[in-house]
Order: sequence, then structure tokens, then C-alpha cells
Amino acid sequence: MPGRPWRRLRLPKRQPTRAKALRGIFPRSERRGTAADLLVVGLGNPGREFVGTLHNVGAEAVDLLAARAGTTLRAEKGVHARMALTSLGDKLVALAVPTTYMNESGLAVRGLAKRFGIDDPTSIVVVHDELDLPPGTVRVKAGGGLAGHNGLRSLHAHLHTTDFVRVRIGVGKPPSADQGAAHVLHRPPKDVRAILESSVAMAADTVERIARDGVDAAMQWCHSSP
Repeated sequence: MPGRPWRRLRLPKRQPTRAKALRGIFPRSERRGTAADLLVVGLGNPGREFVGTLHNVGAEAVDLLAARAGTTLRAEKGVHARMALTSLGDKLVALAVPTTYMNESGLAVRGLAKRFGIDDPTSIVVVHDELDLPPGTVRVKAGGGLAGHNGLRSLHAHLHTTDFVRVRIGVGKPPSADQGAAHVLHRPPKDVRAILESSVAMAADTVERIARDGVDAAMQWCHSSP
């Protein structure tokens, strides 16, 4: 009897490891500048009309980090962001604030990751406003959902991963679900503003601890702080 025809055994495709998640988008060989150990991005909207709004607290935290390091974020040709390189602990850290609007933040972060040779999404720290946390609360989250945040949605669309680290600054919920945009785009009263300034400083402290001690240690410190 004739034998059964030979068939090639199809093995299941291996899923890329987290560390390789970005290499298909921008391999290290395409890096266009100095390699950084960590990319820290503060989300917000550009323009004077958005300064001091709830949506811009992430950008404020990264500007504060730059000021503490004695530097200023500056625009660079070909990158949709203001940025600077500095050292936090023994890490070379790229600080950046996109110059795109919030819903196009991912375009800027994709370019920044390529610029600084970041191919592991866990080496990207995103500082942003969080509706699900009350003012005065700062929390760290590694990966996870997008919580309806347009900036995070854009990062997911451009990076094809949600494994980046988040430092979330609470701004509180709007009076009703249909007032979310108006809520994050308004300037809060002075008493709330004072609370948010403390949160912005706390978020900057937390990023410094992430760079120095790692995400888990920074999370434990941040979540145990009053």
C-alpha cells in the first residue's frame, strides 16, 4: 500500500517577548541618537490655552523633573516633542512632552522611542491625568487597560502594546459622564490647584524612584505615602 503523503508539521508561532515588543516597529539599528535607559513622557496639550488645565498635569510633572535636573525641554527637528537628556541615579533618562495634541501623543512617543533606542515598552514611563483617582492621589501602574484616556489610546495605536509604565495623577471624575472633556480641559479653582501641585511634585518624586530603584519599589513607596 502506498504510504501517506508527507506533510510539513506546522508549529504554533512564538509570541514575542515583552522585551522584543517594539523591535519590529523600530529596531535598535534604526536609532538616530544617543541611547537612553528610560523614556519619561508627560502627556498634555500644547498651547497657552491649555496651561494649568487638568489634562496637562502629566506634562507639568516632566517639566518639573527637567527643572530639578537643571535643564529645559527643547524642541528638536524631526521629533514631535520638547525633550532633554538627563541622569536620574545611574540611568540616562530622556524627558519629553509631546507637542502634538493629546489624541496624537502616540505619534510623538513612537518617534521618541526610535530616537533614543527604546525597544522595551517597560522602559517607557508615561505620566498622565487620571479621572478614576481623586485629586491628591498618585499611583503607579505597569501595563493594563486604557481607561478611556485618549493619550493612552494613541500610544497603544502607535506602539501596539500597553506594557508601558504609567504614573497616574488623580484629577477626579466629572459631574457626569458626558462632561469628561470639559472637565479635563478646565482650570480648577485655587484650592484644587494647590492639591494638584503637590500631586505633580509627588509624581516627579515617583519617576525619580522608578529610575533609581525600579518600578516595584517605586510603586510600594508611592502607594504607601499619605
